[in-house]
Amino acid sequence: MRDIAHFVNGQTLTGASGRFGDVFNPNTGEVQARVQFATDAELDAAVQVAAKAQIGWAATNPQRRARVMFEFKRLIERDMNSLAEILSSEHGKVIADSKGDIQRGLEVIEFACGIPHILKGEYTEGAGPGIDVYSMRQPLGVCAGITPFNFPAMIPMWMFGISIAVGNSFILKPSEKDPTVPVKLAELMMEAGAPPGVLNVIHGDKSAVDAILSHPLIRAVSFVGSSDIASYVYQTGTAHGKRVQAMGGAKNHGIVLPDADMDQVVKDLSGAAFGSAGERCMALPVVVPVGKKTADELRERMVAEIGTLKVGVSTDLDAHYGPVVSAAHRDKIADYIRIGQEEGAELVVDGRDFQLQGFEKGFFIGPSLFDGVKKGMKTYQEEIFGPVLQIVRADSFEEAVALPSEHQYGNGVAIFTRNGRAAREFAASVNVGMVGINVPIPVPVAYHTFGGWKRSAFGDTNQHGVEGVKFYTKVKTVTARWPEGEAGDSSFVIPTMK
Repeated sequence: MRDIAHFVNGQTLTGASGRFGDVFNPNTGEVQARVQFATDAELDAAVQVAAKAQIGWAATNPQRRARVMFEFKRLIERDMNSLAEILSSEHGKVIADSKGDIQRGLEVIEFACGIPHILKGEYTEGAGPGIDVYSMRQPLGVCAGITPFNFPAMIPMWMFGISIAVGNSFILKPSEKDPTVPVKLAELMMEAGAPPGVLNVIHGDKSAVDAILSHPLIRAVSFVGSSDIASYVYQTGTAHGKRVQAMGGAKNHGIVLPDADMDQVVKDLSGAAFGSAGERCMALPVVVPVGKKTADELRERMVAEIGTLKVGVSTDLDAHYGPVVSAAHRDKIADYIRIGQEEGAELVVDGRDFQLQGFEKGFFIGPSLFDGVKKGMKTYQEEIFGPVLQIVRADSFEEAVALPSEHQYGNGVAIFTRNGRAAREFAASVNVGMVGINVPIPVPVAYHTFGGWKRSAFGDTNQHGVEGVKFYTKVKTVTARWPEGEAGDSSFVIPTMK
């Protein structure tokens, strides 16, 4: 049995806790490895290493740090195929999707390559008589990231890419379900030229999370996961004096107006609802057609489209999506489908009985479609995180906009229409953090910023882009005067610019 160890100070660190988590191959249902869980002492040792390494790394000029990012990008591109294969073997997503996972993380690394420009401060010459004022952004120290199973490459790179580029060192606690790729990323960061201790990987469960949240040397924590845990991370981390950005769950809606291009809508919904088996916080599990005619046509077309989807093993190049990450998660999805029926929604397509020949023990579940879902239903209010699409019918544009606006989650939303005025009004008024106009999964590009509203995000600063730079740095402002001649009398009055 292969053991997955920690990565600290540029080398593999074998843990001593005697506690492990099973790492499955979701395609076969078999345990393929064990991941070691860290003790509090091991986490502390990693933080101490990171604190020492950060001093020299922060003193390295931004251009040299950027060169490490450029080389890291090159190495990831070199190893793209092998990384994608490892990722798929532990997560279950198809190879093409795994490459997309890695590529979207790389786009943030590309953004981080421009860190010398991004870190430039502000300068005012002659703010007063002989007085200049300037500001600088400086790193915080040791930062940490706690990442979920569904994007084991992208989300870690979203976090540590910017944090390291601005001069911090980093402790990464990845999901115990698919931990190998995060370790590979840390190894490649060392190969790219980052000093040992700048990026460390510690594995664990809630015990490791609590140790991170309470450690006095960790200055900032970034988290992505469910909303309840995100709230816990935010409350606990801030109580210990840390900066915290904690991204939570989602229930993204797609509003379909009568004038939408229905051919494109159906293709977009298929990929957004069922891609990666629905295990995305930016998946689109709720579609809101406006008007009965629109709803009836959409339902008919979606049934036909679902019939063309192929569920297969991760390495099947023709498969649209693979298994979910675990048997427990598959059973949870199936239970939500049962609850939806009991609540009175019409189960149009039922994917619970799906089995893949030759892989009967794999964690597969077929695509499902509900119609007649009402906003008071549990299955509408909660995040299913699986290949389940729910149709919630609306009679008017106003009713459709109210659904995502009033939902507890506010991560992403999309509208499908040819009407520019309606789209503009929707984007301005909907109470959601990220909006797509004829774009089903509106994840912003890396030089913009990612973040939801309401219970989808806790904290005031979003992921990546300039917001990410702000999160991982602190501003220092200097007011300077260089007087000539002998010193004058001191003033005991607050200085002004009269």
